[in-house]
Amino acid sequence: MLTGLSIRNVVLIEALDLAFPGGLGVLTGETGAGKSILLDSLGLVLGDRADSGLVRAGEDVASVTASFEFARRPEGVEAVLAEAAIDWEPGEPLLVRRRLRADGGSRAYVNDQPVGVALLRELARFLVELHGQHDDRGLVNARGHRALLDRYARADAAQVAKAWDAWRAAEDALAQARAQVARAAAEQDLIEAHLAELDALKPVAGEEEDLALQRAAMQKGEKLSGDLNELQHLWSGSDAPLVQLRSAARRLDRIAGEHPLLAEALEALDRAVIEAGEAEDKLAAAAEALAHDPALLDRIETRLFDLRAAARKHGCTVDDLPARRDALHAALQAIEGGEAQIAGLARVAMDAGLDYRAKAEALSVQRAEAARKLDRAVAAELAPLRLDAARFHTAVVRLPEERWSAQGMDAVEFLISTNPGSDFAPLGKIASGGELSRFILALKVALAEEGGAATVIFDEIDRGVGGAVASAIGERLARLARGGQLLAVTHSPQVAARGDAHYLIAKSSEGTVTRTSVSKLDAAGRKEEIARMLSGAEVTKEARAQASRLLEQA
Repeated sequence: MLTGLSIRNVVLIEALDLAFPGGLGVLTGETGAGKSILLDSLGLVLGDRADSGLVRAGEDVASVTASFEFARRPEGVEAVLAEAAIDWEPGEPLLVRRRLRADGGSRAYVNDQPVGVALLRELARFLVELHGQHDDRGLVNARGHRALLDRYARADAAQVAKAWDAWRAAEDALAQARAQVARAAAEQDLIEAHLAELDALKPVAGEEEDLALQRAAMQKGEKLSGDLNELQHLWSGSDAPLVQLRSAARRLDRIAGEHPLLAEALEALDRAVIEAGEAEDKLAAAAEALAHDPALLDRIETRLFDLRAAARKHGCTVDDLPARRDALHAALQAIEGGEAQIAGLARVAMDAGLDYRAKAEALSVQRAEAARKLDRAVAAELAPLRLDAARFHTAVVRLPEERWSAQGMDAVEFLISTNPGSDFAPLGKIASGGELSRFILALKVALAEEGGAATVIFDEIDRGVGGAVASAIGERLARLARGGQLLAVTHSPQVAARGDAHYLIAKSSEGTVTRTSVSKLDAAGRKEEIARMLSGAEVTKEARAQASRLLEQA
């Protein structure tokens, strides 16, 4: 609830610090004393448009700070602050501040952290509900009627929202699968052509490297083939060195025994024959290793060209071609199995849709029952508030399917008819200021604690009424304020007498300086102010006696 309001340099208010308890607080004062200034000041911290005309004459800056405390923190406030990353320590009040410069600029703060004015408006929905002569929020705003009716019905609207999310997710998955299959089907001919090429090519991982090594070896053999042929010719002819060495060795063998040196020469020649034989073997092995088949080399080069061309076509390496082939196989299988997948997703989407419809239908039934109950409850409040000829109706209208949402299938709006035979219309369109405030009071009483804001303010709800009607208004305001906080700007002594706290708004002048002040009245002050409200400028004994009776009755 609103626990404190500090105002500096706003129009006629120079400096004002107010503390507000729970229950019903009433604000009274003569016409023109400055009650509207107080509400305008509060409007600033609730995100109303900044008007430089609110800055006190001769001052550069005006400021308003409101403090709020809660026995239990509103979930809506915590959600807004969490999304904006604003700290709010447990046990600490929520401080909302607005600074307004004379040049029209303004700054907003929540717990001393700078924020945008839009965030103040978000918070205002959970902090203060203001009903006045030109009410454009709270119960008049049809956007909140559906949620109010759901709370009144104790309906589990969250289950409908959950079912809606599941249905939307299933429909999205189905649409995505259909789009994927459609895209793949459009490419099916190309996939099949590419797959046929790779199936015919039969690429193998590591094949490129093996083929490249084979080709390099054969190309090297081709280059050395001339030299090898000459060498083989030298070793294979009748005058080949090895033949000559062997012939010399045989001749030397016949005479080696004639002299020791000849024997040594024979040993050396035998070694030469052995070495030359080994050389001949090595040459033969080399010729065999470097031998090349031109047809085989052509096949290897053709294979390498085909593999590398395929790799360029598919934008990958040769070694990745087998994986690419597998991927194309999988894509083709997906196309062939796509209809089965779509059928499965369609069943899931259909089941989710049926579940949503069932839950939304049940919610619609709850809403219809709660609407009839609410209509009766509001109707019972209208006569005491001098709205005997008026009728109230909670319209629950089935929406076309394209407008269904997480909130269900229905639109909900509170409608009124102020005269017999007239059509029902939205609250704010056909009710006068006083009637509108009394309609809202009737609604608040019927809804009891189903409203959203922590603090409710009624601005001159009793305008144009008196006597029994004013008493009925005061009694209902007091009832609504139990366990919460309600502030009422009033001209009615019957309403003022019901207050748990009474504030007097007064205007005073000192020379050319005019100031508005607000003071909390004690018991004697309350009696005197209510007597003034009863009698006018001159307070009489009879007015004081009547004021005492009103206070005792309250």
